Amino acid sequence: MRKTRRKRALRYLRVVGDPVSWFLIRSGWKVVSADGHEIGRVEEVTGDETHDIFDGLAVARSALGRPRYVPAELVTTIEEGVVHLSLTRDEADRLDEYREPPAGAEAEAGDRGGAGMRSHPLGIGRRLALYVRRLVGR
Repeated sequence: MRKTRRKRALRYLRVVGDPVSWFLIRSGWKVVSADGHEIGRVEEVTGDETHDIFDGLAVARSALGRPRYVPAELVTTIEEGVVHLSLTRDEADRLDEYREPPAGAEAEAGDRGGAGMRSHPLGIGRRLALYVRRLVGR
């Protein structure tokens, strides 16, 4: 009996990775909903590394689709290569579009990926560049 429990525990430890810091999140990591569905890939991480403030993620749902903004408070667990959310897949479908801040702007808490009112949607050129970066980063 003990051997069986130990084997199950070891198998569980191999499947579930150790939690990691938001500093380690990279473009291309999988983003998984609370109900276990992959909802996309990390495109960008927003935050202030100097003050260790994690703001959120830009998540690409398709190769050239417009990324969605996931606020940091919706991230439940970060493991090597995977970010888990507290949202279901249906809730993730209703997330706001990620908006890129203008050059040189400082991010403020609660912004959808940048400097609030002056932020703008990602153009096709920027989305293409991020897609290529995700491919190369894998």
